[in-house]
Amino acid sequence: MPKFGVGQSVNRLEDPRLLKGQGIYTDDIAFENEAHAVVLRSPHAHALIERIDASAARALNGVLAVYTSDDIAALGTIQCMSKIQQADGSDLLAPPFPLLARDKAAYAGQPVAFVVGETLAAAKEGAEAILVEYKDLPAVVDTARAHSESAQQIWPEAPANTSFLWRDGDHSKTEAALRQAPKSLKLRIENNRLIVASIEARTAVGEWDGSRFTLTTASQGGHSLRLQLAEHLFRLPEDAFRVVTPEVGGGFGMKIFMYPEQPLVLFAARDLGRPVRWSGERSADAFPSDYHGRDQVNDIEVGFDADGHILALRVQTSANLGAFVSNFAPYIATECGAAMLSGVYAIPAIALEVRGVFTNTVPVDAYRGAGHPEAIYVIERTIEAVAQSIGVDGATVRRRNFIQPSELPFTTAMNWAYDSGDFPELLNKVSAHAAAATFDARRQKSKLAGKLRGLGFASYVKGVRAGNGEAAKLEASPDGSATIFIGNQNNGQGHETVFAQAVSEKLGIDPARIGLVQGDTDQVQTGHGTGGSRSMLNGIPACHGAAEAVIENGTRFAADALEAAEADIEYRDGVFRIVGTDRRISLADVAQAAEDRGDVLDGNAHFAADGMTFPNGCHACEVEIDPETGETEILGYWAVDDFGRLVNPLLLEGQVQGGLAQGVGQALLERCVYDESGQLVSGSFMDYCMPRADDLPNMTVELVEDYPCVTNPLGIKGAGEAGAVAAPPTVINAILDALSPLDVTHIDMPATPERIWRAIQEAK
Repeated sequence: MPKFGVGQSVNRLEDPRLLKGQGIYTDDIAFENEAHAVVLRSPHAHALIERIDASAARALNGVLAVYTSDDIAALGTIQCMSKIQQADGSDLLAPPFPLLARDKAAYAGQPVAFVVGETLAAAKEGAEAILVEYKDLPAVVDTARAHSESAQQIWPEAPANTSFLWRDGDHSKTEAALRQAPKSLKLRIENNRLIVASIEARTAVGEWDGSRFTLTTASQGGHSLRLQLAEHLFRLPEDAFRVVTPEVGGGFGMKIFMYPEQPLVLFAARDLGRPVRWSGERSADAFPSDYHGRDQVNDIEVGFDADGHILALRVQTSANLGAFVSNFAPYIATECGAAMLSGVYAIPAIALEVRGVFTNTVPVDAYRGAGHPEAIYVIERTIEAVAQSIGVDGATVRRRNFIQPSELPFTTAMNWAYDSGDFPELLNKVSAHAAAATFDARRQKSKLAGKLRGLGFASYVKGVRAGNGEAAKLEASPDGSATIFIGNQNNGQGHETVFAQAVSEKLGIDPARIGLVQGDTDQVQTGHGTGGSRSMLNGIPACHGAAEAVIENGTRFAADALEAAEADIEYRDGVFRIVGTDRRISLADVAQAAEDRGDVLDGNAHFAADGMTFPNGCHACEVEIDPETGETEILGYWAVDDFGRLVNPLLLEGQVQGGLAQGVGQALLERCVYDESGQLVSGSFMDYCMPRADDLPNMTVELVEDYPCVTNPLGIKGAGEAGAVAAPPTVINAILDALSPLDVTHIDMPATPERIWRAIQEAK
């Protein structure tokens, strides 16, 4: 295996630059003569807009422009890019999602006006001078009750506040199996709404050069934004837009979407003839306008036998969409993650119904895991409920229901074909890491100290879709370096390192000599961004293919230079050689020869995996609870993950740990709260509790490479979202195991000290 190739734990090439503060983010770039913009947001969750008077604002010194919905009437609206069909075959219902509210505000924080000033202070003063007259309407905020007859109707075109009613699975078979099952139970679980708090807030700068727009913005892929700007917002050809993304300070799904501020800065830049910058502030903009994640209520009915074999599973989900249908929200709630409802279990009959509901809240869309954390939480909590019902531990019920290795490939009741893995063995491995065999002794020790100790497990699987694949271009330079051009977008994953490893493996040159160009739709013509754990799945083979194309193209130049037949040329470790001789020419010299002819030594490749991959794993968590306060301490966390072949184990372990931190945050701390009037109560870090370093335990991560997938040549399965998928049920199962001596059988996330304390008091 090459020293720096795929499979090696190479340190991140990005780190020296980023750790020294030398990373260049959107807000670090100064634009000549730039103006500054501020968004005036609705303070009301649901209100008619009866009048907007911006005359006083426009008269202020330093205010360049005030735009309301009337001023931007020529622009289009934000579109759903993932429309699904309802159970009756009709299209989902998606009321127009305007850039600026027209006639009605549908959530607190919705943009109402866009103010541009010579300075940020002038723009803020202008926003404060705008008079808006509202007529309050009752707000809808409760996910479970949004479609009830008593709920206020938000959109006349969406009766019962329902965008779609979607079904999957075999409903008649499931109904029959539930009727015939010896045992059954019902439970309701909630998946709490989360705020996606990336370290870099959203920001956007618009430019207009007289014929063409340039949008500089933190994103997870500029090509999708360019497409939406062209087709849906401005109705111009795609080549009228350039989207540039510098360094990105975290995305987690939230930065892949179109937001109103992005087309608005372009509109203002064209109108004013100068660059316009909008930089979001944490409490004023990020909390009330960044699209949120999760927020589901799941009603579950499961049928099983006396040994805990699950015979049927029926789930009815209410998925909160917020006030509008965002880019991918319907897909996230249905086909993306919910279809993984069977988990790693051989469940013969499953029926799923998902109702997408409108509420007077910020739109909801993909957050790390994108529907998979919700689905895995449902099945893993169900497994524990079945185990408790028949008086055995959850590990026992898992073993009785696992898809066995001998059954792979296996098509689930939701019609997904798992290709590889060993789910029972991963449970065995994590049980050994967690010393499960001696847990009872540790529990007794805690009991003597007046504490409650629990050990929880969760198995997971995630479907990773190749989509349309990824294209890569590689250019070799006369100075011995090489540059990769690829259309996905690094936002913390380490692309600069891992793609360099892939090229280094093929070309035999130092990864530090390999550059990466992303985030510029002029330099990279096509791309599908980063999301869904698919960057390595498509990107590494594409880089391999581009490197092989460079070698193939270089062979022609080398043959000319060495006066030999192409068939007699071989390439190894940065050098072209005539086979069986000492005659040679370096890759750098071949690149120089190409340049001397007015050519470039490059190579292009496109790769799309042949179907889905299914990364999976089993995690364990041990907790100790103080019954006097309800405080939970995580004593240990162990993860055994099957990601197929690993590209960089060092970086991947960090990815898993980051996902675990987010999953622990959801399980114990994070909850986005609206009051009955639709006001965001958790609107700052004073009110929205993020996990800190001292909230997190030591994490043991074992990465298993024994079960490569068969849908791509390297056997890569994808990995970036695993921790956020597995951690919530693992932690909650551990807490409920600790509370089991008190007969506490249920607690919703986040399991805060108050919630745990109340559950203990109610059980007494």
